[in-house]
Amino acid sequence: MYAVIKTGGKQYRVAADDILDIEKIEGDEGAKISFDEVMMIGGEGAPKVGTPTIEGASVSAEIVGQKRRRKIIVFKKKRRKNYRRKNGHRQHFTRVKILAVNAG
Repeated sequence: MYAVIKTGGKQYRVAADDILDIEKIEGDEGAKISFDEVMMIGGEGAPKVGTPTIEGASVSAEIVGQKRRRKIIVFKKKRRKNYRRKNGHRQHFTRVKILAVNAG
């Protein structure tokens, strides 16, 4: 059984025992969380699609770790004006392990 959840402004297709990286959410390592915005559930028979979400459905997960992505260099330049700016950015993210998909 799989589900499509929405978190951090993005949608993810998840199933039990999946490990995925999502936008940072607050919580310590080992904490249990629940995603209530389930857009679709499928896998057994016809898929069940919400309008926009399925009432009573949820996906339970566990936080594996809080990390940062690799550095991205932001470089701005205007030619012939002696204008150069170099900046770096590392985005925070949360790695979660999906425990179960609850159809509700």
